Parts: sequence; C-alpha cells; structure tokens
Amino acid sequence: MAVAHCMVHQIPPRNFTLPCMLLNETFLSPFSAGVVESSSALRREHGASETKPPLLMNEESFLCCLWSDNNIDCSLYRASMQARKFIPSEISISASQEIDSIWNIECWIKGKLDLLVCSLRFLKLYLRASLKVNLLYAVSELSVGDVSTSSLRGPVTVAECDCRAYDGCECCVPSLGLNYTYILWLKVMVGVTPLWSPLMSVRPIDIVKPEPPVNLHLEMTEKGQVKICWSDPVLMPYPLQYEVKISANSGQNGWQVVHVALETSLAIDSTLFDSSYLVQVRCRNHHGPGFWSDWSTPYSLNLGAEVLYFPPKILTSVGSNVSFHCIYKNKTKIVVSKKIVWWLNLAEEIPESQYTLVNDRVSKVTLFNLKATKPRGSFFYNALYCCHQNRECHHRYAELYVVDVNINITCETDGYLTKMTCRWAVNPNTLLLGSSLQLRYHRSRIYCSDFPSTSPKSEVKECHLQKNHSYECTFQPIFLLSGYTMWIEFKHLLGTLESSPTCVVPADVVKPLPPSNVKAEITRNVGLLNVSWTNPVFTNNDLKFQIRYAVNRKEMAWELYEVSNAPTRSAVIKVQKLCVEYVVQVRCRELDGWGYWSNWSRSAYTLVKDIRAPLQGPEFWRIIVEDPARRQKNVTLLWKPLTKNHSLCSVSRYVIKHQTSGNTTWSEYVANGTTCSFPWTEHTHTVTVLAMNSIGVSSVNFNLTLSQQMSTVNAVRSLSAYPVNSTCVILIWTLSPRIYGITSFVIEWKNLNKEEEMNWVRVPPNITKYYIYDHFILIEKYQFSLYPVFAGGVGKSRATDQFTKVEYENENNASLYVVLPIVISTSGLLIGALLVLHQRMKKLFWEDVPNPKNCSWAQGVNFQKRMDVL
Repeated sequence: MAVAHCMVHQIPPRNFTLPCMLLNETFLSPFSAGVVESSSALRREHGASETKPPLLMNEESFLCCLWSDNNIDCSLYRASMQARKFIPSEISISASQEIDSIWNIECWIKGKLDLLVCSLRFLKLYLRASLKVNLLYAVSELSVGDVSTSSLRGPVTVAECDCRAYDGCECCVPSLGLNYTYILWLKVMVGVTPLWSPLMSVRPIDIVKPEPPVNLHLEMTEKGQVKICWSDPVLMPYPLQYEVKISANSGQNGWQVVHVALETSLAIDSTLFDSSYLVQVRCRNHHGPGFWSDWSTPYSLNLGAEVLYFPPKILTSVGSNVSFHCIYKNKTKIVVSKKIVWWLNLAEEIPESQYTLVNDRVSKVTLFNLKATKPRGSFFYNALYCCHQNRECHHRYAELYVVDVNINITCETDGYLTKMTCRWAVNPNTLLLGSSLQLRYHRSRIYCSDFPSTSPKSEVKECHLQKNHSYECTFQPIFLLSGYTMWIEFKHLLGTLESSPTCVVPADVVKPLPPSNVKAEITRNVGLLNVSWTNPVFTNNDLKFQIRYAVNRKEMAWELYEVSNAPTRSAVIKVQKLCVEYVVQVRCRELDGWGYWSNWSRSAYTLVKDIRAPLQGPEFWRIIVEDPARRQKNVTLLWKPLTKNHSLCSVSRYVIKHQTSGNTTWSEYVANGTTCSFPWTEHTHTVTVLAMNSIGVSSVNFNLTLSQQMSTVNAVRSLSAYPVNSTCVILIWTLSPRIYGITSFVIEWKNLNKEEEMNWVRVPPNITKYYIYDHFILIEKYQFSLYPVFAGGVGKSRATDQFTKVEYENENNASLYVVLPIVISTSGLLIGALLVLHQRMKKLFWEDVPNPKNCSWAQGVNFQKRMDVL
C-alpha cells in the first residue's frame, strides 16, 4: 500500500527521542519501478536473527514514514519516485511501542552561527559496540510545509558522526544559512545491521544556542542609580532576552531569577553591595524559539562595587565643562558622599567648591574650562580619582580625554575660478589612538548665514594628508557665490566631537594669478626704479599691488613697496643705489582686502646703464721725474677710478685738460687706464681731469697747478711718523707761521726696501694729524712725504724716513700731566666733602648728649670713671 504522505519531524529547541527502524529482507529486495514496498513488522529484539549484509543503496533512498501514538509505518523511498508531500509532525510514540532502537537527540546551532551540531544518546547501551553513524541532509530554500520528496533528488550530503564518547555520538554540519530548511535522517550500522531514522527538518535560526553574555560589570547612572551591565558575545541576527540570577553565595540555593527584556543592563539595589552577592546572566532569542545560553561566569558585586564612576570615561573638547559621579566603598561599607574628595592625577586636589552631594552615597565633581590633555607616555588622558577624605584612594579612576578641536580651516579659490582648496592641520601628538578626522560640509544656495551651524544633511569631503601633518581638500566644480559651511568631525570609540563651523564663499577667498609682463628699469637723468606689469586675467581693476626689489646678489635683502589701485599698472620707486642690477617681483590682491595675495610674479631684472653724466672727476696726483738730458721735467698723473655712485654709472674715458702760463690749452683722452704722462716745460702748468660716459662729462672736477715758483715755498716745519701697529701709522706735522691759502695736503708713503708703487692720499687743510692704514712691516724702512697744496701750485714737501717713538710718548706724557692735576684736585674735593659729612653726622647723632662746659649738672663729673663703672 503506497504512502500518500511522508511525515517529517520538526527538530525542537530541546532534546527529543526518535526511533530507528531495522531494515529486514523485504526492505533490501530490489525495487520495482513506481512501487514502494512497506512493512510494519519491526524487529523486537536486537540480534534475534542474523541478517544478510545490506546491498549498496542509492544516496537518494530514505524512509518515508507515517506514525501515530500506537503505530509507525515506514517505507523505503527514492526521490526519483512519485513526489510525496511532507507533513510536519511531532513524533508521539507510546512507551509500549516496540521498536528496534530509540535515540535521544538534541540539535543546536553554536553561538558563532557557523555550525549545526546534533548530539545522539543511546538508550540501549549494548548498541555501543561496532557502531557507525552517518547523518545525511539536504538543504532547501522552501519552508517545511512547502518541501516535498522531489527536493531530495540528486546526491545528498553525508556527515560522518564522531562516536568516541561512551554513551553517544556527535554529528556536525556546516551552517549554510540560518533561514534555510534542512532535511536530515540518520543511517546507523550496528555491526552489519542497518538502522534508519525517519526524516527530520529544521531551520537553523530556530535552534540557536548563543554564547553566554560577557563583560559583566557595574555602572552608575547620572542620578546615582547602580546597574549591572553586560555585553553580547557576538552580533546576533535578532534581539535577545536575558535572565539574571543573583545569589548570596555560589550555591544553587537562594538564587533569584529576574527576566529582562531587550536591555543589556538591570538596575539593582545598592544595598546588595554590602554582602557577597554573585550575579550570572544567560540569553536566548526574544521573539522565536531557541536555546538558552549557558550561564555567564559569576560576577561578585562586592568586588565590583569598590568604587564606581559615572561616566567611567569622558571625551570632550577644550573649553568645555564636565561632571563625574562617584560611589566609594571602603572595605565593606559605602562611604558617605560628604567624606569623599576628588584628585586629578593623584597630584592635584580639586577644590571643595566644585563638589555636589547628589545623595548620601553619591558625590559629584564639576571641572570647568578644560585644557587639552597633554600626552604622558602612552597615556592620553587625565585620571580622576574618587578618594576618602583621609586621602585613601582606590586604584580605579575615571578617564578624562580633552581634545583640542579648535581647528582652523582656510580655503582659497584658484586664479582661474574653477576650484577651491581647503587646508587644515592638527597636532599628531594630541590625537587619541583609534581616532579619525574628517571634514564635513554643506552648501547653501547663496552666501553665508550670520551664524554658521552644522547640518544633518552634511557630506564628507575626502581630504589628503600632506607631509607637514596638514590635510588638503579640493572642491571642484564650485559655485562662486554659494556659502560652504564646513567643520572637522573627530570620531572615537568614546564619542564624536566637532570643531566650530566656518562658512566660506569661494568668491571671497580668491588667490589671483600673479601679474605678468613685469618690466623694470632705472630711469635716465632722474635715477628712479620704474616697474610696470600687466594685470592677471579673471580680475577686475580694483587691485592693490606689492613690489619687492633687491640688489641681485647671492643673499638678497628684499625691500617692499605697496601700490593701491594703480590704473597705469606701473610704479616709480626711489632707490639708494643706481648703478647695480635690481631683481623685481610683483604680486596683487583685491583692493577691499578679500582673498589672498597672489604668488610673486616672475623676476624682472634692470640693466646697469648710464643715468647721468658723472657727478665729479677723479682725484689725482702727480709724480715729477727730472730729465737732465733734456733739461725738463716729466710729469705722470695718477688718479683713482670713480665709484659707480660718482660715475652714474660708468666711465668710458677720461679727459685731461692742459693750460700753461702762455694761455696754451689742449686736451687728451685716456680710454683705459688711470695714468697720463706729459713733459713740464712752462713755469706754470694747470691740469684738470674730467670723467666722461655716454651721457656727458663731469661738471665738478679737481685742478692741480704745477708751479716752479710755488715748489720752493716751505710751509711744513716738521713731520713725524708714529707706528701704532702693523696696520696703522700716525703722521703728525706742524706748519710754518704765517702760511695761508693751503687748499689741501697730499701724503705720500712707500717701502724703501722693496720696489713698490708709491701710495698717496689727499687730506683736508685744517688738520695736522692723520692715521694712515696700510700693511706695514715695522722693521723695514718707509718714507713719508707731506705736500702742501695751494691754489697756485704745490709747495715744498717735508719728508721723513724714520719712525719716531720718544716724542710720541712724551706727547702722551704731556696729556698725562694735564690729567693728573685734575685727578688730584678732584680727590681733594672728595675728601673735603667727606669731612663736612662727618661733622653733620656727629651733630645729628650726638645732639642730646650734654656738653659739660655748657651744663651745670655735668660740671665736675668724671665721665671716664662713669664709663669704667658701666
């Protein structure tokens, strides 16, 4: 008789019994197509008759059973036969039902949700010998009511069971999905005897056995209420319900069970802290079937309640105010709140004015205007201790993290008005481990509000870390007139902080392109630095400019010149040095002060060229050499090259003008060189040396008249040379009386031991002492000559070839003779002043002491004896 349905046993979240049928020879005979053989005959005793070894059976074979309280009828079935509908049912077999074997089975999903475990227990221990168990299963996405035998077509999966335990076996099936339907059945071989179980079904999510809760601990609320808290071991796909049991000891007697809904905490009475109570928690599926987890590890309220803080950790920003609450237990008793004091880092006692008594057990402290936490090694927080007033502190503390989120965000829009770049920086040493920073922003349609604020519709902008620990973010494209409100979000496990929002309009932070076509020159005749440029694109004419310029050298000393609203796009600058090459750069920004200065432009360089005619001709001197053969004197003129400030800026050649006593004049030119020679044949010969450049010749020049008559005038009476050191010699001279009209002096000196050029210098006419700086070898012989120069010619020179020391020392002594009387007279005046002061002091201190000569009672008294007595 064919079975119309196949009952399948739904595995419950508890242990259950299941029969296993012994297959007789009828079951083992070959199947006819479309025919299902059945038998209600069950072996009554194990091993009553020998059975032949079973034939190899297709993996699609299984028992299709119908049962009731009094009978069970099974047929060996193949999935390829006509499909049969599964009927969910609970097995209900009376205790008197005679079957071959009954197994106690329990199946569950482990807490990590990755393994289905079925545990088999023997009710007849004699089955233990020569036992081999396989668990066969197929997986379907349909519910049990919709599954038929056709879903078992094809190979099924076999899981071999571990039967090493004394009284049972354990089968493990990898969990493919919590919401799939698993069809399972057992194939047991006891020696050579096959035993099969009916079909079973299960959804893994219905038999989950979670891991027990972990991290049991006590916490305190802001109102001072104490609660026991815990954590789920793994993330579950559904809400859990919990059971909490509290006991005064570790035994089972006296446990109190409290049902807790979805929360992971339970408020408890603080009086429980005074005794040795233990707490354990377990959990299970809140809305559906499932196993209870094992109980958690016991937690002692007595140990956990020694000191409690709320909150145990705080993350806050600089400048904020925070409060902490505390319950302090000293050994076995809770300390009253008025006897609690607070310490920061066990180094600083917090003033009592910052305490608040919440109740007789809870103390509160408030910290104001907090400063950023300074890292101390690997610690990035301040430790806040709740202590007894006798300064007894527990090792537990609350952690205070103060982060500086006053982060300045600066933005600038590029000169092409296509993108806006924002930058911000943080100190990496102040960041907490595990924290992250990100820039958030939202854009308004136009401009910024008066008071920028954060928005829940904000977006995160990707920023890139730079080498200098700063971040850079780019907005592109941009809306020039929109307001971009942005802030930095600081994220950490302890919480989230935000910097003060700032709003930026791209049009207000433009950094223009630098000016182009910069040119610079020193103007002719006037001698000013003239700078011109072209304004950058995408700017209006309301710009201000800065010009920096410097002499072109290795180390430039820049000078700055500012120009506001230059419609001519040029500027004229007065400079000190005219005959040098200048480097010039220009930058610009909006005239109203919005935006940024542009980068400096490319450098422009001035050309060194003549500006004006030389200011003056060179100073010059002459060397006269007698030529007896020709009965004439040869004169060589020597002059020093003009400096650039005098030549403005170069000298192309020198012009030497001659004029003799016979009114004969002529000129000659020296292009390269600083000397010129000519014969002196007239009684009087006047020479003038002019400097010439591309602009013209010098207007102020020096003249020198050569006069044979004046060369005999003896104007210098004496000349002395005093060596100071190897680099300085003092030349002192005296003049003859009644000598007038000297316009200057010329000093010559040279080393007589070496063939060196003669050195000379022109000095003013109103001095009689001059310091000559040169390199002197004091053991060698030098000649010094002094020439008085008159308007009508050069007088007779006075020369010396020896260094004078004695007279120079006497001169110093003469100065000493002048100073010494002054010192002596000053000392006398000082001594006199001290004497007068002494007399006044005597009068001041001895005014009340009687004078025997003027006091009648004191006459005849021997003061010396009186002093002896004293």
